Amino acid sequence: MDFSSFNFETSLQEGLDAMGFEKPTPIQEKAIPVIMENKDLIACAQTGTGKTAAFILPILNKISKNGTSTLNTLILAPTRELAIQIDQQIQGFAYFLGISSIPIYGGGDGIVWEQQKKALETGAEIIVATPGRLIALLAGGKIDLSTLEHLILDEADRMMDMGFSDDILKIVNYLPKNRQTVLFSATMPPKIRQFSMKFLNNPAEISIALGKTAKGVTQAMYSVYDTQKEELVRNILSQKAYEAVIIFASTKDKVKSLFKVLRKQFDIEAFHSDLEQVEREKIMSAFKNKSVKILIGTDIISRGIDVVGIELVINYDTPSDPEDYVHRVGRTARADAKGEAITFVNPKDQYKFDNIEKLIGMKITQNPLPEGFETGPAYTGTAEKGKSDYGSKRKPAFNKNKKSNSGGNRKPFPKRENSGNDAPKEVQANKEIQAKPVEEKKPAEVKAQSEPKEVKPSKYGMRKNVVDPD
Repeated sequence: MDFSSFNFETSLQEGLDAMGFEKPTPIQEKAIPVIMENKDLIACAQTGTGKTAAFILPILNKISKNGTSTLNTLILAPTRELAIQIDQQIQGFAYFLGISSIPIYGGGDGIVWEQQKKALETGAEIIVATPGRLIALLAGGKIDLSTLEHLILDEADRMMDMGFSDDILKIVNYLPKNRQTVLFSATMPPKIRQFSMKFLNNPAEISIALGKTAKGVTQAMYSVYDTQKEELVRNILSQKAYEAVIIFASTKDKVKSLFKVLRKQFDIEAFHSDLEQVEREKIMSAFKNKSVKILIGTDIISRGIDVVGIELVINYDTPSDPEDYVHRVGRTARADAKGEAITFVNPKDQYKFDNIEKLIGMKITQNPLPEGFETGPAYTGTAEKGKSDYGSKRKPAFNKNKKSNSGGNRKPFPKRENSGNDAPKEVQANKEIQAKPVEEKKPAEVKAQSEPKEVKPSKYGMRKNVVDPD
């Protein structure tokens, strides 16, 4: 099957031909006909499967066919980055159609806000918005949704996780009841299905199996202690002149810390929620055009960031949720390309990695640590949840004089058994001192000690309490 089988409008098909689109992905093959038949739809498909085009293309075809020039479609997305990306894809697909779209999102400066308002006044057929910003516009009477025909919710599970459920229901109340609603989600827990029933009408359901990583991804893991991770990242990044690498860390504090270490040696930028929107857009643009080679961030960039040619994904920390692993790895080997994914697994996270292997249905190759590294922890895949990784605090990270060893067991320290009077004399003496009764202080002494001492300012003046801005 190819895209010509959908019988798109000639101008839309010409655009697809110019962009080199030939065969639809499984989610596109199944979802596009349903949307073109004006049916409500619930679709489950993971990142990297082409789901954005699966809902954009049929909507553009219907707008082009009907010749509407009023606001026709609202697309809701959980993050600014995803909203911007969807808008950019619409502009690409609609190049020959004369159909316009507007991204509406918060976090920008006054100039961005004025640009968004001006674009709304000018008019567009499609709005791509984050729920919070759209609620503010609706409350202020800045936008009229009475002509809307299509509502698309992308990454619905992520929006629910971020607490947008009530905002979505508020937005739905502003919309015409006679509309088509399409919901796309990377996962489909029961709460998503229950939530969707509040505003979808007898929807069709499509599910593309979750958990299978792209065929072109070469996956590997290293069993390491936390103190070995920094040196291992340096080692991996030094092996080749990579053009596009994403490193995922578990927290923004860890992102900042690792960025400070790696920027001394590599062309790298940190991407996290503390950055202003203008900074985030600038960094992402630089990464897309390859002027920045390495991007380090949290799971904020594991979904919805469409960058072509990611060669390597490094999971600096093992993802807690196995599905997050699939989304992270989905950043590479997109559109049948080749890519590599490497995960660092410390002792306390071994059970997480075991769950990942169960989800994707395969065993991931364990690579030996490079020559010069101390022995890593033995990987069993059965570490208990919450178990303390005491070894990561003690184990040296790197030893240039030591040869490689991919695993090994640590022998427990022998316990010292002391009983009765076998304890050292110093300990016995301390016990005797502690056993003496404490003399009760006289009231006068207590009063004298309780009186505040006079504080004299230094030559620099009185010190103020300093709060660490971080």
